[in-house]
Amino acid sequence: MSTTDTDEGNSYIDKLALIMINSENKQLVARSYGKKVYYTPGGKREAGESDVQALLRECKEELDVDLLSATKTPGNIEPYGTFQAQAYGKPDGTMVRMTCFRVVPREAEIELESLVQPSEEVEELAWIDSTFDMEKLTVTGIMIVEDLKEKGLID
Repeated sequence: MSTTDTDEGNSYIDKLALIMINSENKQLVARSYGKKVYYTPGGKREAGESDVQALLRECKEELDVDLLSATKTPGNIEPYGTFQAQAYGKPDGTMVRMTCFRVVPREAEIELESLVQPSEEVEELAWIDSTFDMEKLTVTGIMIVEDLKEKGLID
């Protein structure tokens, strides 16, 4: 599927995202300059990239970290799930389809907690739990928080 596709009268933006959970069972979210809402770090594939290659590049660009080589514990990228909703700030009918991944094992994910930092394109990173103000998240962000809470992965 291309970055943007159409079906059933809707257009779809295809994105990849990293779900990272810290040692306090909080999820990492990011906020871009001039924006009011937080999003799950990630982005779109470039031509010829696999999902993992695109996710690694996007995380290097947004979080200033190489997910697979920055930790002492060898890590790997595994699929988590896909979330679909109205795209934030886009016309009605423009949907985002977000395919999410996590770093495993848990030890590698926790090591990344102290290494991630906002790059020049990100104003702020935050670690959130299910009590976070949901009005400050995208719709897919809310869906992810609810899913993580339901699975007992965040508080």
